[in-house]
Amino acid sequence: MDITAKRNLRTGILIVNADDWGRDRKNTDRILLCVTNHTVSSASAMVFMADSERAASLAQEYGVDTGLHINFTSPFSGRYCNPKLQGHQGKLAKHLTSNRLAKVWYHPGLTESFDYVLRSQIEEYERLYGVQPARVDGHHHMHLCPNVLMGGLLPAGTIVRRSFSFLRGEKGLVNLCWRGVINSMLARRYRITDFFFSLPPLSPIRLKTIGGLASNSVVEVETHPVNPDEFGFLNSGAFSQWKDVVELASFSHCFN
Repeated sequence: MDITAKRNLRTGILIVNADDWGRDRKNTDRILLCVTNHTVSSASAMVFMADSERAASLAQEYGVDTGLHINFTSPFSGRYCNPKLQGHQGKLAKHLTSNRLAKVWYHPGLTESFDYVLRSQIEEYERLYGVQPARVDGHHHMHLCPNVLMGGLLPAGTIVRRSFSFLRGEKGLVNLCWRGVINSMLARRYRITDFFFSLPPLSPIRLKTIGGLASNSVVEVETHPVNPDEFGFLNSGAFSQWKDVVELASFSHCFN
């Protein structure tokens, strides 16, 4: 369900969420700097990756609000990933990256692989962070592929990232209708925000519009601070001005 009717807040909320926490040291360190500078409010953690262990320890030390960033497409680089898991994930990556439409097809032959790879990542997150992930999204947004949603692989009641929102004129009617169907499916089983945007493109008019939406709605903005332009914006005066007109908060603050 949307959280608009559930929260007891006077105003809207802006959640700036950084993806790829734990993917490697550079991603983790860039995100942590933004967290300590109060320009990123939550992060999505990857498991079975090169910096997953250290990132989990840092999250405990600095109180980083994290969820699970499910990865079906990028090779696992961590030392605790077994060959069976690598094999199943390799099948998924081959399928999902084979063409642009693969992510919207249900593949009955990969049912076992999707279940095993997703379940393994949930269990690894529990091992690293000591709790079940209350929030889930996907690397390259593959948590929204039909095998995951139609298979009911995500626990009911979980906070799940919705499909992208777009401003007027950014996408065609067919695209928007498809995303509307996905979001309706999510809202029936999971908890979702009111809007979801990527940080770029860093157009002042676009950012002002997103800030306006966050004045009376719950808005998630996805960022990758490892990218120089996004890191620069997050640590600039322009972002400080953005924060002055909206309330920046974490997922745990909004949904608890």
